[in-house]
Amino acid sequence: MLFDLRGRGRRRSVRIIYTGLALLMGVGLVGFGVGSVGSGGGLFTAATQNEGSNSASFASKIKKYEKLTKQKPSYAYGWEQLTKNLLHEAGGEAYTTSTGLVTSKGKGLYKRASQAWHGYLGVVGAKPNAELAQLMANVYDEAGLNEPAQAVQVLEYVVADRPTASYYAQLAAYAYKAKKTHVGDLASSKALSLAPSTDRVRLKAELEELKKNPSGEKSFTTTTNGKTFTGKLNSKGELKEAKEVPSKTASTATTTTSTTSTSKSAGATSTTSTTKKK
Repeated sequence: MLFDLRGRGRRRSVRIIYTGLALLMGVGLVGFGVGSVGSGGGLFTAATQNEGSNSASFASKIKKYEKLTKQKPSYAYGWEQLTKNLLHEAGGEAYTTSTGLVTSKGKGLYKRASQAWHGYLGVVGAKPNAELAQLMANVYDEAGLNEPAQAVQVLEYVVADRPTASYYAQLAAYAYKAKKTHVGDLASSKALSLAPSTDRVRLKAELEELKKNPSGEKSFTTTTNGKTFTGKLNSKGELKEAKEVPSKTASTATTTTSTTSTSKSAGATSTTSTTKKK
């Protein structure tokens, strides 16, 4: 069975599956299959193909290509291999949780991979390897470094090489998150024109929702110990910026005013009390 985790290979398979699911939910367009940039290839396929490799081999390759890029900073292959091996290393058990989420140490490797990627771009210019660009989109996803503007850049490289409805929809999603509305609108239009007719209505609705609410946050209200709090739930289901809601019921104070009058004719004294609420 797949979820018998005693085998190393099976544990890795489960981690890969959970990582893919997390990325799918992060983008929000699950039904159209645009949540995972690496669908059908990329980091997850590469990780499966390298099942026999261990962390030590990636570490040694990282050192090798770091040295090479210092010696030959204009050597594109060196930068490309450094980026890929950093990503392979980040996919190891030491850098991901049991459900495949990237740890803080894994994100540290992602930052190094981002630096290597920019070193690579500095050499190759506007025509980088499309497969490597796909991997980098995962790095800049909300589950990774959460840099949507960088994801937009790499996905523009991807769609230039692989102009599919799925990739254009992903580009639109990240563009809206990065507040690049014009880019998002153009990518949405292209995605709809390339999508199968049976998917267009649903895809259009999903893209319009992303444009309105690119962060995926939803309003949330809860009452605890008689106090009401309101905040926003992000795409991970985490409550952010919770604030207490002031009670609408104003407090009522009672003030009693006593007035004393004396009747001279009767020689008697009477007291009248007036109660006011405020």
